[in-house]
Amino acid sequence: MPKSALDKDLKKVEKLEHATYALSRSIAAPGLAILFLVAIFLFMSGLAPSGPLSFFVIAGGVIAGYMALNIGANDVANNMGPAVGSRALPLGAALLIAAICEAAGAILAGGDVVNTISKNIVVPDAGFEVRDFVMLMMASFLAAGMWLHLATFLNAPVSTTHSIVGGVLGAGIAAAGFGIVAWPTMGAIAASWVISPVMGGLIAAGLLGFIKWQVLFRPDRVAAARRWVPVMIGLMAGVFAMYLSLKGLKKIYHPSTSTVWLLGLAAFVIGTLATRPWVARRAATLENRRKHVAGLFTLPLVFAAALLSFAHGANDVANAVGPLAAIVNAAETGTAVAGNVALPLWVLTIGAIGIAIGLALFGPRLIRTVGTKITKMDAPRAYCVALAAAITVLIASAMGLPVSSTHIAIGGVFGVGFLREQLANLGLKADGPKPPKPNANEPSSLSPTPEDAIRKQLKREKRRLVRRRHVLTIAAAWVITVPAAGGLAALLYTLMKMAVDF
Repeated sequence: MPKSALDKDLKKVEKLEHATYALSRSIAAPGLAILFLVAIFLFMSGLAPSGPLSFFVIAGGVIAGYMALNIGANDVANNMGPAVGSRALPLGAALLIAAICEAAGAILAGGDVVNTISKNIVVPDAGFEVRDFVMLMMASFLAAGMWLHLATFLNAPVSTTHSIVGGVLGAGIAAAGFGIVAWPTMGAIAASWVISPVMGGLIAAGLLGFIKWQVLFRPDRVAAARRWVPVMIGLMAGVFAMYLSLKGLKKIYHPSTSTVWLLGLAAFVIGTLATRPWVARRAATLENRRKHVAGLFTLPLVFAAALLSFAHGANDVANAVGPLAAIVNAAETGTAVAGNVALPLWVLTIGAIGIAIGLALFGPRLIRTVGTKITKMDAPRAYCVALAAAITVLIASAMGLPVSSTHIAIGGVFGVGFLREQLANLGLKADGPKPPKPNANEPSSLSPTPEDAIRKQLKREKRRLVRRRHVLTIAAAWVITVPAAGGLAALLYTLMKMAVDF
């Protein structure tokens, strides 16, 4: 056989191998997700209470698993995207850290927000049938899961909290009219959607401003970083300790408010002192350049991303298992009136495992989108976004408000970007405005002035800070998600009602 013909045959075989590999990868992820849902079905079949609602409990468990998969696929990207985009963490390590921290947050600290989702959005009266209440909850989070599935397919990071709240709202109105909705609670939740991204943006901008003025704008950046980077790490340790003592360990420990603050202060001091030797060793080998000093923020960024994943698991596990908790409670008590919904460990575990699996199977593409396509990231900027989002989510979770981590993270990104833009407009950059380069080919009378050079530099800087088109994308997702999920939930409830009555 001629050599050219053999080469062609080898190229055909190589193309076939690549096509087969790509096909197997595209099939493997959905196959593993289906196996997870089948495992939930078998588990729920042996656990569901006997009675007329047993089928609904089993179906509710499967839907909760489906919802958790989609939360992991879509929403967790906001936690690890900045860390991956800044190259502080490789994608594989980010997936592993996020999976562990998401599961831990869901199991240890997910209780209070689950109650808000499952019982406080809609308040049925005593005459509301249990079966209708169960179908209301099933329709709500099935619609939310389907909407998230579509958004993930379209590579669009949307709010899972908006999806499930919209689903509960739409199904509730379809079931019993507008009177079933707890409008004061909805008002507080809606207000949190506006307040939380603003808070996240302000906190992120404040953190970045502190880093710039105390470290990056200093003549001796290395000495400044040696002083302040341990403080940043101590800050995260203090916040994390306060949250654990206040919410995460509440089943075994009930500290007073003063004790919580003392624990936070102690963790801050210990974290600061414990990391000073490490920072000093690293700083001894660094040049006094912005890029080198920025590398010292990699470790704080990893801690911030892990803290954010823990907070997200605590807050957003409610989006997956809140309706399931309500269904199980209704089946066991035989009443649709929302009381103190018990939260068995197995309910939280379904949500935690589902989020982790969804993240591992379907999350990498959206992680890259959030980390690289919205704005340019380095370690200090990503650290500020992640820590600001973590603090905001922890505050909301402690208050029992189901806020959108998507919009908090994006608020932090815009806060960082707008601060840098304002500083650039003032000519305040870490390395200062570059002087204009002489142009020997032009007459001296036409040579650019220093102001012209700075203006051109700042113009280039604006184009790469924050991509303005994402404002419209985020606003559209914010506006569309709630009515879309609500309309779909209302349709699903109507179809379920017709099928059962028939």
